[in-house]
Amino acid sequence: MGFAVVADEVRTLAQRSAQAAGDTQQLIEESIVRSNDGAARVAQVVGAIGAITSSVAEVKGLVEQMRDSIAQQHQGISQVTQALTQMEQVTQTTAATAEESAAASEELNAQAGAAAEIVQRLEDMVERRAA
Repeated sequence: MGFAVVADEVRTLAQRSAQAAGDTQQLIEESIVRSNDGAARVAQVVGAIGAITSSVAEVKGLVEQMRDSIAQQHQGISQVTQALTQMEQVTQTTAATAEESAAASEELNAQAGAAAEIVQRLEDMVERRAA
């Protein structure tokens, strides 16, 4: 009878061990499935981060192009401003020269009128002497 009790206990223990082994195997399989799912998600995240990194590099390139374009526009605007300033100076100089020329022309006109008057008086004097 003692042997039967021990055999019964060994059988019960073997059944429990088999049940525990089955439960452990099921837990291991679930862990493997979860691990594979996690690995797939990590791969997706790595892909997304790669795409983000690529997009950031693209945006950085565009920003650098914009910066260069803005610098070129600024330089062009500066050159146009400088040219306009020079044109304004030339215009002012031309206007001043034109005013001086007009004044000189009026002066010459007045002098020509005076000379014509003197010539007329001389002609009159010459005619009177000749007569």
